[in-house]
Amino acid sequence: MYLFIINPRSGGGAGQRTWHAVEAMLEARGTAYDALFTRSAGSAEAQVLHALARRENWRAAIVIGGDGTIHSVLGALRRCGVALAVIPAGSGNDTARGFGIPLDAEAALDAALQDRCLTADLLSGPEGLTLTAVAGGFDAQVAVNVNNGPYKRLCNAIGAGQLAYLIGILHTLITFKPCRVSVICDGKEQAFEQAWLVSICNLPSYGGGLLICPQAKADDGLLDVCVVHGLSRGQLLRLFPTVVKGKHTRLPFVTMLRGRSVAVHFAQPRHAIGDGESLGTAPMAVRCEPGALRVLSPLAGARGADGAAGPCSASGQAAAGCRGRPSAAGGVPSSALRTGVR
Repeated sequence: MYLFIINPRSGGGAGQRTWHAVEAMLEARGTAYDALFTRSAGSAEAQVLHALARRENWRAAIVIGGDGTIHSVLGALRRCGVALAVIPAGSGNDTARGFGIPLDAEAALDAALQDRCLTADLLSGPEGLTLTAVAGGFDAQVAVNVNNGPYKRLCNAIGAGQLAYLIGILHTLITFKPCRVSVICDGKEQAFEQAWLVSICNLPSYGGGLLICPQAKADDGLLDVCVVHGLSRGQLLRLFPTVVKGKHTRLPFVTMLRGRSVAVHFAQPRHAIGDGESLGTAPMAVRCEPGALRVLSPLAGARGADGAAGPCSASGQAAAGCRGRPSAAGGVPSSALRTGVR
């Protein structure tokens, strides 16, 4: 049995449209499933925990949404030991890119139903779990401006989610001011003057395909860090085209680090984001949790047995971790969860 987790609002309504198409495919194939419609990012984890507690033999939880939707349910999937699959329907879709998942809905569904898993690390911090990247400074401010601005909705409506981030970069460039930052990687502290951004990555890209840490691997037990510092606004603007192809890493105002734990302290309050979602303005502290999540991915077949995590179905012992949740924590009303094809 598969649990489909649908955010109908993701991608400016792309989640709802994608689900309608996927639902027809499932009915045509005779695939058994439960479908859960999330109400909000804040209640999604509790909804998913309640849904997963209903049975033990889940093949996978298939998220139809964007990176933010995935972010909101990571805690539930880790606790229950259920593998993640993705049918991308967001603005950035960097989780899908990082795991070689097609952006086309039918091709992504095919990949999800192949039962091929990879183990993936997670980033763990005071604000919870993150899969793609935790970032602070300019890029985080871009995400905040994009999420709060009108152009994200307009760009999603025309199928150009990445354009919203490019507009956000120009918007933020006008007002953002760099400051000093201290970065502690595996206990070694380095200070950078006039720092624009610090990104701590588990996957190579964020922001709709920007290869900020092109060497990052989701299963190596390490965090890749990019610090951009000591450059002018004009140089920063010229930097971003190189980030699209990951060609920025050897520039003199870019420092790349790697380690198992990273702490970041900006001299002035700076926004931070995880999977594109706001983490507030507190200093960032992140550690790598190796192999904490299983992900259904076409890359599992390409890498062979060494890169796979074995059967994707959750064990009874893992599923037992979902039980005992109080109903007041945000249970699943009948209107939010339905079953298809028996």
